[in-house]
Amino acid sequence: MMKMVYTNESHFLVNNVKNLIEAQEINTFIKNEFAQGAMGEISPFDAWPEVWVYDDSDFDRALEIATSSQSSSQKSDWICKNCSEKNDPSFEICWNCQCENA
Repeated sequence: MMKMVYTNESHFLVNNVKNLIEAQEINTFIKNEFAQGAMGEISPFDAWPEVWVYDDSDFDRALEIATSSQSSSQKSDWICKNCSEKNDPSFEICWNCQCENA
């Protein structure tokens, strides 16, 4: 059975969460990706894009990833130990040299 992990009115945030979850080898899909054109016929909240996981056993891990991605705004930037490049707190891997944040 599939379960919804995350929803937001912003396609950017929804796709970001989807990418973070899929980077952990969890299969996902976006529901309502193109539903915003139906607003007026349906509630705006019903048109928000949603990230769903295919496998019910992945739900808890995916939810944890989605939740932690939203709390990253409270974290500070980090400096890569390999190349000394400044990275946004939402990045787990350096944008410059692809080394993991240790």
